[in-house]
Amino acid sequence: MKNWFSRLAITFCVIIYLIISDATACTSMLVTGGATVDGSVMITYTCDGRFHPRLDYTPAMDYEPEDSLEIKNWAGEIRGIIKQVEHTYAVVDLMNEHQLAIGETTFEGRQELRNPDGILHYWDLMNLALQRTKTAREALKMMTELVEEYGYGSTGESISIADTKEVWLLEIIGLGPERKGAVWVARRVPDGYICAHANKAVIGEFPLDDPDNCIYSENVISFAIENGYYDPKSGEPFRFNEAYCPSTPRNQRYGAMRVWSLFRRAAPSLDLSPDYHRAVEGAKPYPLWIKPDEKLTVSDVFSLMRDHYEGTDFDMTKGMDAGPYGAPNRWRPMVWEVDSIEYVWERPISTQQTGFSFVSQSRSWLPDPIGGVYWYGVDDTYTTCYVPLYCGIDSIPSSYTKKTGGSLQNFTWDSAWWVFNFVANYANLKYSLMIEDIKAVQQDLENKNFAIQPEFEKTAIELAGTDPELLTKYLTDYSVTRGEMTVSQWRELGEFLIRKYSDGYVQDEKYRSLEKGYPDEWLRKVISENPDKFKLPEKENAVPESKLVD
Repeated sequence: MKNWFSRLAITFCVIIYLIISDATACTSMLVTGGATVDGSVMITYTCDGRFHPRLDYTPAMDYEPEDSLEIKNWAGEIRGIIKQVEHTYAVVDLMNEHQLAIGETTFEGRQELRNPDGILHYWDLMNLALQRTKTAREALKMMTELVEEYGYGSTGESISIADTKEVWLLEIIGLGPERKGAVWVARRVPDGYICAHANKAVIGEFPLDDPDNCIYSENVISFAIENGYYDPKSGEPFRFNEAYCPSTPRNQRYGAMRVWSLFRRAAPSLDLSPDYHRAVEGAKPYPLWIKPDEKLTVSDVFSLMRDHYEGTDFDMTKGMDAGPYGAPNRWRPMVWEVDSIEYVWERPISTQQTGFSFVSQSRSWLPDPIGGVYWYGVDDTYTTCYVPLYCGIDSIPSSYTKKTGGSLQNFTWDSAWWVFNFVANYANLKYSLMIEDIKAVQQDLENKNFAIQPEFEKTAIELAGTDPELLTKYLTDYSVTRGEMTVSQWRELGEFLIRKYSDGYVQDEKYRSLEKGYPDEWLRKVISENPDKFKLPEKENAVPESKLVD
């Protein structure tokens, strides 16, 4: 048992290493049951970085009392050994069989507080919590106790934890080299509200006497005072985020801007100012949580995670930098210089750098195998299609797993990630036109998933009371089928785009190749830059039109 689990841990660490070796770049939203139409508790997670993701399934396992677990780094080297538990739960990627789901974003914070000798990194904590606990509170307790016992090896992290009834946000950072524990604070999102974080610590002031809704390490304030991160004589209240991840124009622009966009779309009535993420002096930080103007559906949450700041002054589909067809993608590096002046592209929620994303749905009124749905998508959130994976399944669609053989070095149509990545990249040729074709297929597939769900679950509920083994097969067959069917239709979409948009033409339904040219707005910009370069001669000296045709 120990060797099998160790191999699994190595694989998990290799995957995570590939994720974090690119950059700290993720976005998460936390949605309480009171903020949703049907009472579902949801969290979202975009895992952004240059890597080929592998959807994973870990079966439940039993161990002997004396078993231990080797914690290894990405290269397979043992960092340490921890105690194993007698039973671990089944996990579908980042959601377990009890509808517990976990996501994260890295805020890094004060670099001097990382302990390179800490045995457990944040991905270890997430993985162990999913395998060992049933609720968000249990997960919080276990993770914080583990770092005290074995040490914490990551930089600062914001970790979203959701079960069927509650959503908690944990923010944690180490104590520095050769110091085993961590400082941390966790807050429960009030029912009816939503919260978000994106590579910047967001918990500021917090109550010291409300253990039902806020828990924290005993040293969270004293350690900040000891290290000069907070001066109680300043008259300012203690704020976790300012002590351990001080605001800068860079992290406000990079992280707070994404939180602002989620909040301004969920609650337009708040009319939240962009001043804070533009580092305007005196601007107030965004609230830790807000109440959305309308209760959200799963589809609404999908939509919120698809965002390039459309409709704002920062709309990435507008301007010369978007090119003639309004492409929102900006190629790396994000920070660049011209004539020794530093500039930066905006960092949206939807980005070509996304490896995978999920929206978890936990529902207290249903049996666990049915209540937990892990809506999973690969590549850019704007051009992906989320497929439903029930937490009660015992296998996953092979095109999303390592069985496909796909990698960054190996393109294959058998890999879901490469299929979605191809469509997203091809769309950059004529984005404003192709995105409409992509959205049509995306919405058709996702709407069908939602339409099928009630009847499918009605049968599942009947099986839950009569034949649990058949229920597992029923849920698995459905999830695998929907996943593989989605990938198949996305391949067809890619082939359709190649045919429809070939050599600069746009093919209509009668297979005629039409000249669409360029948008007028972009042509005017071209002319303004060089008014005479493309201008035809006056009529008396004009070249005959027949000579201008290919």
